[in-house]
Amino acid sequence: MNWFINFLGSSIGQKVIMSLTGLFLITFLAVHLTGNLQLLVNDQGEQFNIYAKFMTTNPLIKATSYLLYASILLHAVQGIVLWRKNRSARGGQGYARKVTKAVGTNSFAASNMAWLGIIIFVFLGLHLYQFWLQMKLGKVPMAEYNGEQVKNLYVLVAEAYSNPIYVAVYVFSMIVIGYHLLHGFQSAFQTLGLTHKKYTPLIKGIGWMYSIIVPLLFAIIPILMYFNIYPLSSFLH
Repeated sequence: MNWFINFLGSSIGQKVIMSLTGLFLITFLAVHLTGNLQLLVNDQGEQFNIYAKFMTTNPLIKATSYLLYASILLHAVQGIVLWRKNRSARGGQGYARKVTKAVGTNSFAASNMAWLGIIIFVFLGLHLYQFWLQMKLGKVPMAEYNGEQVKNLYVLVAEAYSNPIYVAVYVFSMIVIGYHLLHGFQSAFQTLGLTHKKYTPLIKGIGWMYSIIVPLLFAIIPILMYFNIYPLSSFLH
């Protein structure tokens, strides 16, 4: 057991933790996006509210949510620790530069991962306050579907996305997340040793597509809702 604790406390162990938590958060983003896309159905939030009720009451998903919160905190803390170590590294040859050189990721994203991460962490705090905390402690109106009462979380979302300042902050944060993913996606596989001359270009390509498409779709949602455009109505309703 001592060797495992020592490993987790080492630089390599901290990088592995960063990679594993990062990949978990990347997976969560894709799942979260599928739920948020239901906001683009013009049904007064029915599908989104039913989805939100399932996500907040299913025991397995509730247990996973605690793992999510822990991963966010651990990822943030380890990121700051590694950033400080990299800054004090002799000659400035920190981990981010080595990975950038090795896998050819975007140099801006690689050299500014800590600052990008801090912006994302602040945005998450705002996001959790705006929605999660209001859901838990605020007075959320109820809606009824098929005889079942559920919290009308769609009202909170619609109200937030009617504010152009919040929409602008949200879109900017998605751009930052895109840059963060641009380097983080590939470096996670690099750290875990999952590199091969045959598969690394594929991982790099998937990383680029994911880093652009997922944040872009997230950013489009508040913009379309602000202008009352619901393109998925004909497909999902």
